[in-house]
Amino acid sequence: MSAKILVIDDEDSMCNFMEIMLSKEGYQVNSVNSGPEGIALLKQKNYDLVIADLNMPEMTGIEVLKEVKSFKKEQDLIMMTAYASVDTAIEAMKQGATDYITKPFKVDEIKIIIEKTINRKRLEAENDSLKKRLQKDNSFDHFVGVSDVVAGLKKVARRIASSDSTVLIRGESGVGKDLIAKAIHHHSPRCGGPFVTINCAALPENLLESELFGYKKGGFTGAIKDKDGLFKVADGGTFFLDEVGNTSLAIQVKLLRVLEDKKITPVGDTKPIDVDVRLIAATNSDLEADVKAGRFRADLFYRLNVIPIDIPPLRERKEDIKLLVEHFMAKYCSKVNAPLKKISDEALDLLVSYTWPGNVRELENTIERAILLNRTEVLEVADLPEKLSHPQPEGLVVRETEPATPTLESIEKAYIHYVMSQTRGKKSEAARILGIDASTLYRKIDRYRLNEQSDSPTEKPIKKKKEN
Repeated sequence: MSAKILVIDDEDSMCNFMEIMLSKEGYQVNSVNSGPEGIALLKQKNYDLVIADLNMPEMTGIEVLKEVKSFKKEQDLIMMTAYASVDTAIEAMKQGATDYITKPFKVDEIKIIIEKTINRKRLEAENDSLKKRLQKDNSFDHFVGVSDVVAGLKKVARRIASSDSTVLIRGESGVGKDLIAKAIHHHSPRCGGPFVTINCAALPENLLESELFGYKKGGFTGAIKDKDGLFKVADGGTFFLDEVGNTSLAIQVKLLRVLEDKKITPVGDTKPIDVDVRLIAATNSDLEADVKAGRFRADLFYRLNVIPIDIPPLRERKEDIKLLVEHFMAKYCSKVNAPLKKISDEALDLLVSYTWPGNVRELENTIERAILLNRTEVLEVADLPEKLSHPQPEGLVVRETEPATPTLESIEKAYIHYVMSQTRGKKSEAARILGIDASTLYRKIDRYRLNEQSDSPTEKPIKKKKEN
């Protein structure tokens, strides 16, 4: 839609010239011959830009400007003035005018000034729209749930969002820890700054260190130039440190310094760098148990655990499942441009009765799959994965018959158990074969309770081939 411009000038010839010239440029133009007429029109309609002459007999341009700003503070207004009145035009800009043009002016000059003003206004509007959309997309309402526990945790998160305190979000994989972290950031004074995230479990120790803190050229083999770490990238904003329980003790020492001194030291450098970052950490581990076992530093735990937020697994808030199902159905029907579907009572009952080891993430994936495969208006039991009707028994998954679509977690659990059995319980050797730190292996053993499990007759261990 073309921009609307109002011209206020006591000379008919100037008004006619501006109307013809700006209309040819594609603008919608109105003109009036006095300040009071212009103000009356502005109270009735919205204009993207006002162009007013500075010297008018009934009401000066400065008086028009002051009156307009009294009821439309954000209105853009350009002054036209004779060269001899430039000082007055500059004073008008101090009063809130956007720009000024001196008469006689060049047509190209006024076109450029008007285009620059209109484009800036549009860019500001787009930025405001984007901020509002981000605010909506990352609001606490995006964490769907009606249960008392969800209402309670969202209340706490809203309350602490305005502070700068460190937050520790605890919960199983897939419960939505990242949603709460994003909502806290976008409702905080740091919302205009960056929101940076990293999954500590996804990187080996040496790579994680350089990603977090950066490095100097020549700091190690392959460091051919300086690189800023993510803490530096997050300066002025929020850093979401996911799966912080998977960090090594060496990394934990450096994290502690960030929290205590707000400083980082890049790999290969000796000079600390100041960083202004709010830290939100998340874990699916029992960090208190890790502290007792010596796998996690107690001082770092207490620094992180300033404001703990516990997100319960989906199986403990089944009253939220119906609302989540409706939310995901609406989301994915919209995504594939399909009419909003319904779900049968039998299918919904099956979803509610399932234990959801993968939590909300698994439920979302299930609904997305059902929407894509279903060709009717109603989701039925047949549209849901077979595992919901015939769930696998809890425990190890290394058995004679594997589920058709095992979860990533169950595969990891089974493989760790297999490697442990092949190394006869030697954890250091198992960690070497798995390619992970021993501390990470200890945490996974505790998480999967592998120490509590023994070989059962249904398990099928893999025997090593005899050497010839």
